[in-house]
Amino acid sequence: AQLQGQAVVVPGDISSAAFWLVAAAIVPGSDLCIENVGVNPTSTGILEALEMMGADIQLENRREVAGEPVADLRVRHSELQACEIKGSLIPRLIDEIPILAVAAIFAKGTTAIRDAAELRVKESDRLMAMASQLTRLGAKITELPDGLDIMGGTPLVGTDVESYGDHRVAMSLAIAALNATGTTTISEAEAAAISYPEFTATLQLTINN
Repeated sequence: AQLQGQAVVVPGDISSAAFWLVAAAIVPGSDLCIENVGVNPTSTGILEALEMMGADIQLENRREVAGEPVADLRVRHSELQACEIKGSLIPRLIDEIPILAVAAIFAKGTTAIRDAAELRVKESDRLMAMASQLTRLGAKITELPDGLDIMGGTPLVGTDVESYGDHRVAMSLAIAALNATGTTTISEAEAAAISYPEFTATLQLTINN
């Protein structure tokens, strides 16, 4: 059979949306709508984890696009609570654990992340990277072989931090810096462009609004 060209609509990536979900959840006064996000249940672990933490997230305008479930995600600032993230939830949010670690810093209590040893063999050792660099900003984190214990409620203070050339680490540190006093400088922040070329521009737009 001969193939015919068509216009195809591709839903937004929830892994990229995760940075803005957490940003809006932790920055006081935030009210953000992220449009056209794919919400296939195989990839919505980030939504479940944030809802476990008490994040104010609503799925609006639910619909199906090219056979995939899509929604607009409305998120507002809220007081977050610590939770346990482990087991069967981990495969559905493994790439979002760096940004979830940022959310945990601003949650009341100690968040436990387990069963995530796979993060040690990503573009960087993401457990080491997030534990060490968030600690530099002032967070209280215990690094474990397969996860992190993150004590919430410690104010962050801007400083120089390392992304290890890892796009998800760079973007997660940038979101953490939104709630830090002073200036944060992230080395190799251009790594964000690997998966999200417009991240810096979108971050600037979000801050300005």
